[in-house]
Amino acid sequence: MSRPIPIFIGYDPRERAATNVLIDSLYQHSSLPLAITPVVAEQLSAQHTRLRDPKQSTAFSFTRFLVPYLMNYQGWAIFMDCDMLCRGDIASLWSLRDDRYAVMCVQHEHVPTEAAKFLGEVQSAYPKKNWSSLMLLNCDRCSALTPAYVETASGLELHRFHWLAGDHEIGALPTGWNHLVDVQAPPEPAANAEAGPTLLHWTLGGPWFRQQRAMGGPLAAEWFGARDDAMALWD
Repeated sequence: MSRPIPIFIGYDPRERAATNVLIDSLYQHSSLPLAITPVVAEQLSAQHTRLRDPKQSTAFSFTRFLVPYLMNYQGWAIFMDCDMLCRGDIASLWSLRDDRYAVMCVQHEHVPTEAAKFLGEVQSAYPKKNWSSLMLLNCDRCSALTPAYVETASGLELHRFHWLAGDHEIGALPTGWNHLVDVQAPPEPAANAEAGPTLLHWTLGGPWFRQQRAMGGPLAAEWFGARDDAMALWD
């Protein structure tokens, strides 16, 4: 039997609905067993005590980088933001692991034009924007990410992967594994989801917020459909 795929999801209490729908979408489409762990900052109080940074838009901005520590710096793991929806088999992403790299991610060229995103949170622009929102982590090659380093490094040092020896340690994933809703060109509607991106990412805020119920147009309807499926009662 295959060992479960270790998946860590960044958790923010304001996005509980998003987290729950994402988890259900992962289970519904996966052909392999999954071991899913929400990364809850309050549960990591022994390792994570740094004060909230004014530019920190989510509770998991820094705690995502503790995943190799939580894996005891062994094996591979997936980290993803909670504001996502999986449309296909996460085992297909897992199969892309390449031991030549310490980290693998979708390498967006996202230069934000807006000053704020969801709930008025500050929108920061920096190189490698959104690269760390979905990561395949080769944990034994991420030993620089000690709790002490994650506590003291700047946000830019962490999110721009300064803890690696260089960009040659970062492998590229297909763009469909981190589609930025309302940032990139819209994909096909749900009826043709298999032909479009596999992982949708509402980086600007999603339909679980009252103020953004229509975010993504048809993709918002797709998210609500996934939510209703997750809540359905079966006889």
